[in-house]
Amino acid sequence: MANQFQLFKRRRFSAMFFTQFLGAFNDNIFKQALILVLTYTAASQLGVEVSILNNLAAMLFILPYFLFSALAGQIADKFEKSKLTRLIKLLEICIMIIAAVGFVFEWYALLFVALFLMGTQSTFFGPIKYAYLPQAMREDELVGANGLFQMGTSLAILLGMIIAGVLTQITQPLFWISVTVLFVAAIGYFAARFIPTMPAMQPELKINWNIFTTSMATVRYLYSLPFLFFVILGNSWFWFYGATFLTQTPEFSKVILHGDESVVIFLLTLFSVGVSIGSLLCKSLTKNQVSLRLLPFGIAGLSIFAIDLYFSLSGLNINASSAELFGISDLWGLSGSWRVFADLFFLGFSGGLYIVPLYASMQAYAPKSHRARIVGANNIFNAIFMVGSAIFSIAVLNALGLTLPQLFLVTGILNVIFGLFLYIKLNKHIKHAVIQTHDDERNRHD
Repeated sequence: MANQFQLFKRRRFSAMFFTQFLGAFNDNIFKQALILVLTYTAASQLGVEVSILNNLAAMLFILPYFLFSALAGQIADKFEKSKLTRLIKLLEICIMIIAAVGFVFEWYALLFVALFLMGTQSTFFGPIKYAYLPQAMREDELVGANGLFQMGTSLAILLGMIIAGVLTQITQPLFWISVTVLFVAAIGYFAARFIPTMPAMQPELKINWNIFTTSMATVRYLYSLPFLFFVILGNSWFWFYGATFLTQTPEFSKVILHGDESVVIFLLTLFSVGVSIGSLLCKSLTKNQVSLRLLPFGIAGLSIFAIDLYFSLSGLNINASSAELFGISDLWGLSGSWRVFADLFFLGFSGGLYIVPLYASMQAYAPKSHRARIVGANNIFNAIFMVGSAIFSIAVLNALGLTLPQLFLVTGILNVIFGLFLYIKLNKHIKHAVIQTHDDERNRHD
């Protein structure tokens, strides 16, 4: 694992790592702070249900992924990536200025505009960062680089949510939220200035600005590459799976564990640290090779620990007669709580083993000329699956009337079925796929 962290000494890796880490960190500070403001302040001021505002916020952030991912992939294939990244980080600073004005003056409509723009900015950055890695890394560095990226993303999401929670509890929270998001955006732009130049993959590409025909063309092209199509289905299933569990974490923390806000953060931390450790271990376990050999272990773990979470939550016997919610220290001594904590940690760990080989395969096997557009197609499917997760959870919990532990049980069982289908399809089509290498043209900037 030591060699994996040696990548931080290479400017071609560390500059993009910190740029994407700070971007994900800022996204989640802003999103979580906005959700908390909507929940505890805006809903009562506007006379609107909290659920309506929060669902509107979620929709506005994810909508750009449907609309602009294919266009973003074209642009990332046509133009040089370091310059594009700096332009996008400048855009982030402008968006955070809009958000700061919205927070300080409590103009909620402006905050929703900023949220949509942040989703758009993230949509255009996604194809750049994931198409950058296989261009900048050697083949034997790609799995390690993806493991570090996945670790960084998990920690950035968690830290962003924690910082947002802290900022909303201090004096003049809206002012300090504004200062923080602007500061992080500025540091992100500074990090982007160190990203080395990477030649454009298809500079002669004529961009189709019609987002609908472009999206359809991108999906059709992906479907013509069966191995990559199923890799991306596997990627998107991870986002469906993770969203199904993480979205319910606050509710089962409060309703089943009878825990306070610190318990929610603790459970999210367990999951995120699990993903990080699983992601980092992928390099050692695959011996630096782009390989799907860890995928069955990831699939098995995601199902085993989801199903066990059902039994561990169902077996808890918590006396919730007191109106006061439990803190982390209160839950430590409760019989069965450790099993719940272990299940969440190993769910995250299994997710790391599952997702890193798929991301590395997507990058390694994608045709060089269309790599960013493949990532754009991946983002479209991710968005569809995340929306599907919300619809699935509502159907199971409300229409069918099942409990949260039963939702986790059903999801774990579905994962067995999907995982077997995915593994069979990938093994069938990988025989006809070829790894695309940049070793003959990589511009070394260490």
